[in-house]
Amino acid sequence: MQLTAIVEKEGKFYVARIPELGVASQGKTFEESLKNVREAAELYLEDPYVKKGLKAIKRSHPILTSVEVAA
Repeated sequence: MQLTAIVEKEGKFYVARIPELGVASQGKTFEESLKNVREAAELYLEDPYVKKGLKAIKRSHPILTSVEVAA
């Protein structure tokens, strides 16, 4: 299953999120955050209640773009 990962640096950690599932994790490095969020997503998808309703939670890939705001 191909999902979107959004990674942001927050203080000393990298925070990775998978918006299609609402799953997040963190790590000290970019790579560690991706490894941890992948593991979190796999554990989430193993949940019997999630498996039962998997079609309902699958969403299309988000559209990432930028917006200009007045400051």
